[in-house]
Amino acid sequence: MKILYFAWMRQRIGMATETVELPADVATVDDLIDWLIGRGDGYGAAFEKRDVVRAAVNQDYVPFDHPISDSDEIAFFPPVTGG
Repeated sequence: MKILYFAWMRQRIGMATETVELPADVATVDDLIDWLIGRGDGYGAAFEKRDVVRAAVNQDYVPFDHPISDSDEIAFFPPVTGG
């Protein structure tokens, strides 16, 4: 699975993209976030306010209960701000 991180999420995690093999117990976007948080402090910081993060699976925005598979591309976006 390819995962993309944008804006401050990328900065906190320390990379823009990564490829991972999903553990068997990760079935949804929410499960993926929980698993990622367990991988280190940077992930924990990136998803600290997960209620403001948006996710896209294969370039379509999805809710966190959306099912995922190893062949998906997932992108995480922080909220867009303007000024």
